[in-house]
Amino acid sequence: MSEAAPAIPVVAAVIVRHGRYLLGRRPEHKRHGGLWEFPGGKVGADESLAEAAARELDEELSVACAGVGAHLWSSGDPGSPYRIEFVEVRIDGEPRALEHTEVGWFTTGELREMPLAPTDRAFVERLARSS
Repeated sequence: MSEAAPAIPVVAAVIVRHGRYLLGRRPEHKRHGGLWEFPGGKVGADESLAEAAARELDEELSVACAGVGAHLWSSGDPGSPYRIEFVEVRIDGEPRALEHTEVGWFTTGELREMPLAPTDRAFVERLARSS
């Protein structure tokens, strides 16, 4: 009997400014294309969540990671080998859409009405219940 492959960790940066959350819209040609997500990406083999967040935010948004706070939640991503790790992140700079088709700042209420990637949707529902 073979063991299941371990889940591939992905960091999702939960960035808040003035009560609004930063999200990016995924390119159409990628998995969950056209849906909105918290920015981030795969954690490298020798990276911590903080290191992966810093690298991904530089690559995707051209911002510096000013700090990583609490680990907020994690969940498997349905239909994929990924495990999404949602963490609080503070940034320096103004985000630019380098990997996403657009980026924006949204209130929790706005997030609940947006087309979100499935695991991001589950996280937003948790946010809404706790606020």
